[in-house]
Amino acid sequence: MNQTEKSKGRLMWELFTATFTLSAFTFGGGFVIVSLMKKKFVEELKWFEEDEMLDITAIAQSSPGPIPINASVIIGYRMNGIIGSLVAILGTALPPMIIISIISVFYQQFRENQIIAIALKVMRAGVAAVIFDVVVNLAINVIRTKQFLYITLMCAAFIAAVVLDISAMLIIIFCLFVGIADLIIDMYKKDKEAH
Repeated sequence: MNQTEKSKGRLMWELFTATFTLSAFTFGGGFVIVSLMKKKFVEELKWFEEDEMLDITAIAQSSPGPIPINASVIIGYRMNGIIGSLVAILGTALPPMIIISIISVFYQQFRENQIIAIALKVMRAGVAAVIFDVVVNLAINVIRTKQFLYITLMCAAFIAAVVLDISAMLIIIFCLFVGIADLIIDMYKKDKEAH
């Protein structure tokens, strides 16, 4: 085995352990893991820039399926192609499968245990704080773009979801169409300037 294969193997092991650990200790769903992935892959491992992680987050959230798996596919592929994607998916999917399998065996005991019920209620507060952190970080990144359209769209989406109680799916589809329209207009302007 040459040095390149060893370093690829070490990288894949690090990717697996990172995704496994994040998935094993993430309670509260996909929005919680997004913040932890940013801390792990951008700040700690320095595999991605913050803008790139924001793009990965946006794609993972707007694609069908669980956010952590979607993000793992992209992160793994970026690190080492299809093999990287498979390693990252395995690392992300194993912990919930193991935990749910154990819980299903002892479901009745979990359901009736007061200590577990209290622990889950307390964990909700922590999950809310982490989700709030994700929202603030994503909003700050949108504001940093200094693009009026994106900032306005973010505020309008927030009002539509919180005040008007419009479905998140409709908001995402609307934002997608606005983004595509913005891209087409930019391409048209660049084409016009080139000629």
